[in-house]
Amino acid sequence: MKTFEELGVSPEIRRAIEEMGYACPMPVQEEVIPYLLGENNDVVALAQTGTGKTAAFGLPLIQQINVNNRIPQSLILCPTRELCLQIAGDLNDYSKYIDGLRVLPVYGGSSIESQIRALKRGVHIIVATPGRLLDLMERKTVSLSTIQNVVMDEADEMLNMGFTDSINAILADVPQERNTLLFSATMSPEIARISKKYLHNAKEITIGRKNESTSNVKHVVFTVHAKDKYAALKRIVDYYPQIYGIIFCRTRKETQEIADKLMQEGYNADSLHGELSQTQRDTVMQKFRIRNLQILVATDVAARGLDVDWTSTTSPMSSTMVCPMIRKAIPIAADVRDVPEKQVHPLPSST
Repeated sequence: MKTFEELGVSPEIRRAIEEMGYACPMPVQEEVIPYLLGENNDVVALAQTGTGKTAAFGLPLIQQINVNNRIPQSLILCPTRELCLQIAGDLNDYSKYIDGLRVLPVYGGSSIESQIRALKRGVHIIVATPGRLLDLMERKTVSLSTIQNVVMDEADEMLNMGFTDSINAILADVPQERNTLLFSATMSPEIARISKKYLHNAKEITIGRKNESTSNVKHVVFTVHAKDKYAALKRIVDYYPQIYGIIFCRTRKETQEIADKLMQEGYNADSLHGELSQTQRDTVMQKFRIRNLQILVATDVAARGLDVDWTSTTSPMSSTMVCPMIRKAIPIAADVRDVPEKQVHPLPSST
């Protein structure tokens, strides 16, 4: 196993990540970092959430930034506000000892005027959801003509959410001479097509096997009639009174209905979905992170990119619940998905 120094990571970045607890590179980092530190190197990386991919693309992006030139040099596209904020926060942590480097998260649900003002002051790295970035482009308040690196994180989910046209419009404004990195949990036909269209002689890096679920997560399926799902969920929660976890649901309506029922019956629960304001979402997530909220009912799209420290949870029955699977013997309640790969993607990476 190589060290971050052997991968070519600069001393300033190594100092920051060592303070964050990074000791040795994870497999995706060992594969991607030296490749991205080169030029004209496009990459398709197949890796599950939680494999260390943010550092895999984030460290080389930061290292290649010319801080003295305050213009957008790297663009990271991701599907949700939560993931956008998480990536931006990680990049700020990685660049702690690089004076003057500016990272701007650009996403819907917050003031577009404040984002425009930040762009005018100058930024080096833009982390964006496609919809808000396209809005800024149409207002002519952001220019992508100086972008040298493009990362599409959770590309499969962006396509599933209907961002294909937005991505096409964004990439049409980015210089052809660029590095492009596409991260996806699975190699679907749609991902293969977008890779062929926008990447050139791309290196494919697979961490684990293609379309493989996280290996250290136990999956259990309970088959019940639709009318009995909520009752089955309640029995599980009652059996494990110290349960701490997330229930993933398919739709916003189902998410709110389940959360409302649980709260009406006295359970410590709340909901997270796209119809909440950013302030409401932040409030719910803060309650969940500090354990003031026991059960979070969420759409899988809204919950992507959530940063929750499961390791500090003391209860042996603490877990993430993802319908219709279970982790650490804690079941889940929601509909079986049409696409099998989507069932495993939101799961955390460690038990």
